Order: sequence, then structure tokens, then C-alpha cells
Amino acid sequence: LRVNGVLKTLNLSQNQLCGVDFMGRGTYSVVGITALAEALKVNGVMTELDVSWNSIGPAGATAIAAALRGNAVLTKLDLARNG
Repeated sequence: LRVNGVLKTLNLSQNQLCGVDFMGRGTYSVVGITALAEALKVNGVMTELDVSWNSIGPAGATAIAAALRGNAVLTKLDLARNG
């Protein structure tokens, strides 16, 4: 995503970005969602991102929120079902 110049929409729903599936199985790790957030900081093309159903938790939500401070192009973000 850091060097993406074409991809405008990305659906990563139900991809266990934090190691936990939508049923709560697995071991939580913020590594995946943090890497995505870091890429969002510098991505100047993507307008839509769906990370619903990924159990990102408070740490993941905080990482995405921080990334959005530096992202001026993302207009649609789906965070549904990330309790």
C-alpha cells in the first residue's frame, strides 16, 4: 500500500488482521493492523477501505485513527463488527 498508485478500493473484511477470527478464536496481535495503518499514513490513492469483522480492538482502532490524521484521500472506512 505504501507504493500503491492504482488501487482505490480494498476489502480486507474477515481476514483476521489481528490473529483473531470473528468467533474470537486465535491469539490477538496488533502487528497486522499496525502495518496496515502505517501504510495508510503515506497512501495517496486509496479512497475506500473495509476492515470489518477483524477484531482489531482498541489498539488497532487507535493505530488506524492515528494514520487517518495524515491521510487526506480515504473517504470511506468500514470498521463494523470489530468489538
